[in-house]
Amino acid sequence: MSINMDKLNYAFSLVEEGVDKGYFPGAAVVVGHKGGVYKTAHYGNRSLMPEKLPLECETLFDMASLTKVVATNTLFMIFLDKGLVSVFDKVSQYVEGFKGEEKEEITLSNLLTHTAGLPSFGPLYKLCKNFEDAVEFISKEKLVYKPGTRVVYSDYGFILLKYVLEKVGQDSFENLCRKYVFDSLEMHNSGFNPESSNIAATELDAETGKIIMGICHDENGRFFDGVSGHAGLFSNIKDMTKFASMLINQGNYNGKQIISRATFKAMIQNYTEGFEENRAWGWTVKGKILSSGGDIISPKAFGHTGFTGTSIWIDIENDVYIVLLTNRVHPTRENINIIRFRRVFNNAVMAAVE
Repeated sequence: MSINMDKLNYAFSLVEEGVDKGYFPGAAVVVGHKGGVYKTAHYGNRSLMPEKLPLECETLFDMASLTKVVATNTLFMIFLDKGLVSVFDKVSQYVEGFKGEEKEEITLSNLLTHTAGLPSFGPLYKLCKNFEDAVEFISKEKLVYKPGTRVVYSDYGFILLKYVLEKVGQDSFENLCRKYVFDSLEMHNSGFNPESSNIAATELDAETGKIIMGICHDENGRFFDGVSGHAGLFSNIKDMTKFASMLINQGNYNGKQIISRATFKAMIQNYTEGFEENRAWGWTVKGKILSSGGDIISPKAFGHTGFTGTSIWIDIENDVYIVLLTNRVHPTRENINIIRFRRVFNNAVMAAVE
C-alpha cells in the first residue's frame, strides 16, 4: 500500500476547514502505517476562552472514552497474556454483591463488548459517596436487557473493569496503566490528572462558570478523582501516534510485543454481529453499518471515539491508521458537528490509500 499525498493533503485541509467553520476550536491529526507516519499536523486553538491560546503538537487532550481502549482494554489484554484474567471469568468472581437476576452469568467479555445488560450510565457523582460505593451501586442496578442479547454502550461496564484490574494487579489503576501500558509504549505524556498547562480546554462548567481545563470532563470520572476505567485519560498526538503504531503492527511496538499476536487477533474480532453495534473486546468494528470510521474503511477496521471529540481508527487490511483529536465540547457540548465530520474526513483519508 502507498498513499497519494495530494489526496491526503486534501483530507487534512478538511480539518483546517473544520476549525474555520467552528466544528471544533482545535485539532491534532496523524495518519500513518506499519512503517511510520504519512503526515501529522495540528490546527486552531486549544482554548477560546477565557483567552485564545494556540494548539501545539504537545497539547494534551481529554481523551474521554478513548480511556476505555487506550488504558483499560490494553491493560486487560496484557493481563490476559499473563494468565491473570480470562474473558470468561464471571464478574461476580471479582465484585462482591454482583448478583441477582442473571448477574451471576455475566462475564468480563460481556463488559468488554457492552453486552452485560447494564444501563449506559447514570449520575453516580450525585448518587454515591465514592468509587467503592459506586461499584456497589452498579452491582445493585437492575439489568435493562437479558445479558448477551443486545449491545448497549455502557460506562458502568468499564468502571467495573477498573475495579477488577486493580484487584488482579494489586495496585492502583493509575500505577498499573503507567507500568504496563504507557511506559512500555514510551507514552510519557499520557496519564490521569495532568500537571501540564498545555491542555486543550473543554466545556464551560455551568455550576462554576469556569472553563474545564486539565480536569476530567466526564462528571463521573471527575467524581472518581479523575481516574476511571471509562474516562479520565489525557494524552497528545505524539503519544497516540505510538499507540496507533502498536495497533497497526498487531500488538508490536519497536520490536517489542506489547499484546501477543494471538490475543490481538482475538481482541479485534466482531463478537456481536447482527446486534445494534459491531463490538470486539473494547473496540467497535466497522462492519457494514454506520460508523465513525466512515463509509469506505475496511469492514474489519476497528476504532473508538471519545465524547470530547477524540477518535482513533485502525485499518490493518489497508495498512493505515487515523487519529483525530479535537476539543469539540469547548465551550459547549451542544456542538455536534464532529459526528458527520469524522465520517467524511476518514473517507477522504481512505480515498488517498493506493
